[in-house]
Amino acid sequence: MSRSAHPAGPRHGDVLPEGHYQAPPADLNALDPKVWSRTVARNADGVATVGGVDVRRLAAEFGTPAYVLDEEDFRGRARAWRDAFGTGADVYYAGKAFLSKAVVRWLHEEGLNLDVCSAGELAVALAAGMPPQRIALHGNNKSVDELEHAVKSGVGHIVVDSYEEIERLASIAAHQGVRQPVLIRITVGVEAHTHEFIATAHEDQKFGLSLNGGAAAEAVRRVLRHDSLELRGIHSHIGSQIFDMAGFEVAARRVVGLLAGIRDEHGVELPEIDLGGGLGIAYTSEDDPREPAEIAAALAEIVRRECAAADLATPRLSVEPGRAIVGPTAFTLYEVGTVKPLEGLRTYVSVDGGMSDNIRTALYDAEYSVALVSRTSDAEPMLVRVVGKHCESGDIVVRDAFLPADLAPGDLIAVPATGAYCRSMASNYNHALKPPVLAVRDGAARVIVRRETEEDLLRLDIG
Repeated sequence: MSRSAHPAGPRHGDVLPEGHYQAPPADLNALDPKVWSRTVARNADGVATVGGVDVRRLAAEFGTPAYVLDEEDFRGRARAWRDAFGTGADVYYAGKAFLSKAVVRWLHEEGLNLDVCSAGELAVALAAGMPPQRIALHGNNKSVDELEHAVKSGVGHIVVDSYEEIERLASIAAHQGVRQPVLIRITVGVEAHTHEFIATAHEDQKFGLSLNGGAAAEAVRRVLRHDSLELRGIHSHIGSQIFDMAGFEVAARRVVGLLAGIRDEHGVELPEIDLGGGLGIAYTSEDDPREPAEIAAALAEIVRRECAAADLATPRLSVEPGRAIVGPTAFTLYEVGTVKPLEGLRTYVSVDGGMSDNIRTALYDAEYSVALVSRTSDAEPMLVRVVGKHCESGDIVVRDAFLPADLAPGDLIAVPATGAYCRSMASNYNHALKPPVLAVRDGAARVIVRRETEEDLLRLDIG
């Protein structure tokens, strides 16, 4: 598969037919390191382990479904991004992918900054001790309360997204007697090769201020009029789950063009640009993601070249990987409940979770891998559809995959690469209880986000 292919959903005009699937893998017991976290392996009994912990032990102690997060892998990927960009750039972890107090502490310890996009995410960040100057606040419709809290907390910068927000923020910062650093989010008119729900730089969408229509230049004028705002730079984010660097090259060229226009109109060279995140990960063995060092070198060269052409000093670069750090580091562990063969079609395997713990397949046809992890099997492969227990025909976890034909109720299966957006987008549909997040490292497992209980649901329902 080319680097521009998109496993999280069909590319524009390239929708796969119903029933599309790859051929069975040569070895159903193999756990491809491309899609599983780095400490996952099978022990001598053929049982999958992560961080040295047997998945059967995890299921017995913590129940299923459960998100299992490989702490060593998470930290390693965070360090890889930090080291790839070095001291001359800033790496902000995109908290929307998955955030908890433990994750914030890991980020702090590994030297990354943090991007948040709600009052809740900001509260978690501050509660876990992330220095506020290392936090950035995003969002297309931040409330007055959110802006007031961010300014009072002293966040490093706020990415403004509309004319209204510029005025609100200027007033809030003036009232609090501070000069708030800001970036302006622009839409650069790039059609990223990704699903339309996660493409964010074309003209017809809610984020940012249009470069082509002149709104971005007008936003610059409005920010510069306010003494309570300090314009630090320009922000661009073209989408998510992207493999092709061509979109970033076009975006960088247009961002630098705006910087040159700002210099020419206002006599100001802005010191920062943020090119966002969105780099893809491997959800299946067919995917071919780039390594952080390759991404860093490519982005740095693109910005350097474009600035040289525009006779601008090279600004400080920021990026915002979220999925690329946490996505590959977790899997979701399920217990099989029923196995229902449909003659001539496929076998439906129902698990004890579903769209309440992973909405991505239903939302934009995300593709995933799956494996039997509580044992190995020499049985023939059977085509399966892994589904949940919710009252929706679209309640699909893995649309088409192969599992051993002797799969039975009580077996444990796992879906890798579920660290990003699965727990963040989890719901209580059918009053399901959100699964726990388990951190595993060096032979030990601990709960970092506990499983919801019926008492939690009833506590919110005041009658």
